[in-house]
Amino acid sequence: MSAASGTAAGADLLVTGIGQLVDFGSGGPSDPPEVVEGAYVWIREGRVAARGPAREAPDEAAGAARLDAAGGVVLPGLVDSHTHAVFGGTREHEFERRLAGATYQEIAAAGGGILWSVRDLRARGDDELLALTAARLVESVRWGVTTVEVKSGYGLTVEDELRSLRIATRLDRGPGLPRVVPTFLGAHAVPAEFASDRAGYVRRVVDEMLPAVVEEGLARFCDVFCDEGAFTPRETEAILTRAGELGLGLKLHADEFSGLGGARLAARLGAVSADHLVAVDAAGIEALAAGPTVATLLPGTSFFLRLGRFAPARRLVDAGATVALATDFNPGSSMTQNLLLMAAFGCCLMGLRIDEALRAVTRGGARALARDDLGTLVPGAAGDLAVFAVRDYRHLVYHYGVGHVTAVVRGGRPIGPVPRRSSPAPVGWRPPEAAD
Repeated sequence: MSAASGTAAGADLLVTGIGQLVDFGSGGPSDPPEVVEGAYVWIREGRVAARGPAREAPDEAAGAARLDAAGGVVLPGLVDSHTHAVFGGTREHEFERRLAGATYQEIAAAGGGILWSVRDLRARGDDELLALTAARLVESVRWGVTTVEVKSGYGLTVEDELRSLRIATRLDRGPGLPRVVPTFLGAHAVPAEFASDRAGYVRRVVDEMLPAVVEEGLARFCDVFCDEGAFTPRETEAILTRAGELGLGLKLHADEFSGLGGARLAARLGAVSADHLVAVDAAGIEALAAGPTVATLLPGTSFFLRLGRFAPARRLVDAGATVALATDFNPGSSMTQNLLLMAAFGCCLMGLRIDEALRAVTRGGARALARDDLGTLVPGAAGDLAVFAVRDYRHLVYHYGVGHVTAVVRGGRPIGPVPRRSSPAPVGWRPPEAAD
């Protein structure tokens, strides 16, 4: 499939030669997608202006730059609504320990896990973290992702949390990179220096971190890891109540390892999403189905940690809950940016249909970020899409683990795919303030 031709790639783009245009802009979590055979998409000033059968393409689109899909499938840009992409070193040493029988909790209790990444991040400079994170986001683009939620949470001091979010915010403007939605996760773990003063750390999050994050405008959401060994429901509610008062949207790591009622708490607080949900109970499913809180499921984590169980995706969808699938990309429990692999897991391990899984990585992910203009190609939506070298959209899940992407567009501008590199940063990448 050819690259964009004509004028220099910009925010006006006409995508032609589409074999199947697949959209999830309407309907519920189990409704079939709209599929248009032989289609076009016209993006004007970064937004979808029109789409439909190729014969109906408007004459006024003729002056736009062109992208030939060569008979492939076009989906809305994929939305990865739960990642921890700002980190330093990787933790393959811990992976090896888990394969030998150590549990995630045992590794954490010995000073590994999140706290290992905290020590590592604190020792690295901003430029190194910026380059490492940029390269990881380029890899996300290679899988068709145009929007990535990026959490802080490996700093756990005021300044280290702020600089993690500053890095995420800078990368949102980076050329060739996906849109970044930053989330504050200062309540990811209790740092070692507060091991004997949990209440003191919660106060620091509430009284110092949250106001500083909001003052700089560095985050759209506040998340809390509410689970056994992390933060209690009472601590979680205190943090999220203050975050809501300061104008942040709310998210929870909920019911991952034990059923503490995180899903019910998320629904009661009006959180945008409750994430993980491996141990969610019937009352939690009912609470999510009754309201707008999205159930964000992370099958890669169950797979990577070898938990032996997955979130009840089928039960959630059948109950009427909105479901998203995300990678949970992080160095300890899900080291992958392949969002379409999560769709395959959703089908093969969690009981979803192909169309339900693809909805969950597009429209579902967008709703988990409170972005109605993402995950769809209806007129007025963001001009984000991905082109895949397949003839049938079902092939994307059937032929799993393969890079079918040939073009990725964000806001009408082609941004990928980018070939794999050994360099820690994309070719020609510079911080946005240094760009032309």
